[in-house]
Amino acid sequence: MNFHRLVALPAAVLAVVSSVASAQAPTPATRRAREVVALINNATPAAIRAYVDSAFNTQMRGLPMQAHVDFFMGQRDRSQGLEWVEVQEQLPNGAVALVRRKLTGDLSGIAVLSESTPPYRVSGIGQRPPRATAASADARVTSDAEMATALERYVATLAKADQFSGTVLLAKDGRTIYSGAFGQANKDFNVPNALDTKFNLGSMNKMFTSVTIAQLVEQGKLSYDDPLSKFLPDYPSAAAAQKVRIKHLLTHTAGLGSYFNAEFQQASRARFRTVDDMMQLARGDSLAFEPGARWSYSNTGMLVLGKVIEVVTKQDYFTYVREHLSKPAGMVNTDAYELDLVTPNLAVGYQREFGDDGKGRFRNNIFMHVMRGGPAGGGYSTAEDMLRFAEALKAGKLVSAATFELMTTPKPDVNSPRYGYGFGVDPETGIVGHSGGFPGISSNLDIFKGTGYVAVVLSNYGGGSQPVVEKIRSLVRSRTAKVAQ
Repeated sequence: MNFHRLVALPAAVLAVVSSVASAQAPTPATRRAREVVALINNATPAAIRAYVDSAFNTQMRGLPMQAHVDFFMGQRDRSQGLEWVEVQEQLPNGAVALVRRKLTGDLSGIAVLSESTPPYRVSGIGQRPPRATAASADARVTSDAEMATALERYVATLAKADQFSGTVLLAKDGRTIYSGAFGQANKDFNVPNALDTKFNLGSMNKMFTSVTIAQLVEQGKLSYDDPLSKFLPDYPSAAAAQKVRIKHLLTHTAGLGSYFNAEFQQASRARFRTVDDMMQLARGDSLAFEPGARWSYSNTGMLVLGKVIEVVTKQDYFTYVREHLSKPAGMVNTDAYELDLVTPNLAVGYQREFGDDGKGRFRNNIFMHVMRGGPAGGGYSTAEDMLRFAEALKAGKLVSAATFELMTTPKPDVNSPRYGYGFGVDPETGIVGHSGGFPGISSNLDIFKGTGYVAVVLSNYGGGSQPVVEKIRSLVRSRTAKVAQ
């Protein structure tokens, strides 16, 4: 459930050949990047609207103006201003600026894409973690205790400025190094977050769907190369079902889209509680490209896998996941809870929006997202349960070690270089896992393969987890580099 294309740019776009730009003349995209950073630092709703009208291309201007205002004002609010450091990367028709957040002093990347012809209008804006350069060299940490202290100080700074609400957990070999809860689970009643607060996972549920599919593969009940027609003969059509393979659905290369469409937006959320209910929303989907030809994030693809699970097991999807994933992993506070039923310790999501006066206010997301999550996302869990999930995966309690490795490696054969079977994959760092984002939802699980470290960040502020995730990655990178010396 991705909220806004301004939030992130596809890794495949950003991974295109880059070069250090300090000795080169500024490109049009670099000039646009400087304008974007300056606008963030001096953001007012009026200035943002004027810049969008004059500098954004047609597609970007097609987004609601309030979304642009909230993005720029939100960037300023969360960072309290950005200091330009250097051009981190130059891309074809794009640039990534390395900037320093004034609130915390840490570094981040602002990616700006521009059109290739004058006046070089802005065609995309997103955030990217900083690359390891001389300017972004990590301060060394010499122990896990030092790492925990640095993380506590960092998150506390964000929380004091009301830029983070949620839970943070960092563990090594299953042992918690640091855990903390910040902010409020319910602002109306001043209920604080706690370590057992259940947060919406957003798209992190895709890992659960993918692991249960992998279990069925191990049992010989299906194959990654099986055509979808074997289970759903006519979805999305008879011809398409013969082309789409299970591996395409797992890697977002099937060519399907998202069932969070206009019908969903206009309908009562109470209608959609079962996989079949959700499949009704996806009935009009069709293939946007030949399966395996390219990568395109797809909620519908993961939903369809949920239906495949039901067809193969002859069980309700939610029951099957509870029995075969949550129970063996020891996850006691994880489920796709129905939001109109009482569930203890469930966090309400909040999104900060900005009025014409430039002041921010919070709006809850109760009427925005699904009544009940499903195979593609929207379930709930706790930081401790997500650690249990990660450790169960690593220990072979859910799937074999060979299957876990298969799921968490790139799949270039289907044009998926940074996504395995239901898991995001960073080949450069060895980090695997998944994130989730939506208004009032910001979640992430990082498994640092080969190091024993696992990090969970769950936030009920839209975009709230990102700086904390980046900080943890920086600390772990520093710690493991030190140990390796």
